[in-house]
Amino acid sequence: MTPGQRLRQIANVLNGSTLLGLLLAACARTSVSPGPHGLLIASRYRWRLPLAGAFTVGNVVLFRTGPEVARSNPVLLCHEERHSTQYAWCLGLPFLPLYFIAAAWSLWRTGNPASANIFERHAGLQAGGYPDPQVTTGGTGPTAPERNEA
Repeated sequence: MTPGQRLRQIANVLNGSTLLGLLLAACARTSVSPGPHGLLIASRYRWRLPLAGAFTVGNVVLFRTGPEVARSNPVLLCHEERHSTQYAWCLGLPFLPLYFIAAAWSLWRTGNPASANIFERHAGLQAGGYPDPQVTTGGTGPTAPERNEA
């Protein structure tokens, strides 16, 4: 673990976000095991929300799959690790409302909650399995296909 990863791990424990992630993992009855770079992997998450195959709360990455599948996807783990760093930069739990505001903005601009979401863009859209952005320039909602009316 690098000094930066260790600092992030400590920051997310102190700001309460990792503790919230562990509480969520316990309530959802997932199995938690140590992961790479100071992350904790909570596997076999079965609750309906969120719809994602993986999501992060503090340094806890919750996966719908088993731990062996989660560990075998280093690109997705790197994406989720970036979200863990975002929790630290946002001082923990303030990340959640900021993320939801960014998701709503993205939904309004592109029709999906990730493409224009600054947090997802900085974590790597493709690494997270999200579509490329199709942001409009006018700020009036999703881009409609052009019509050629005669």
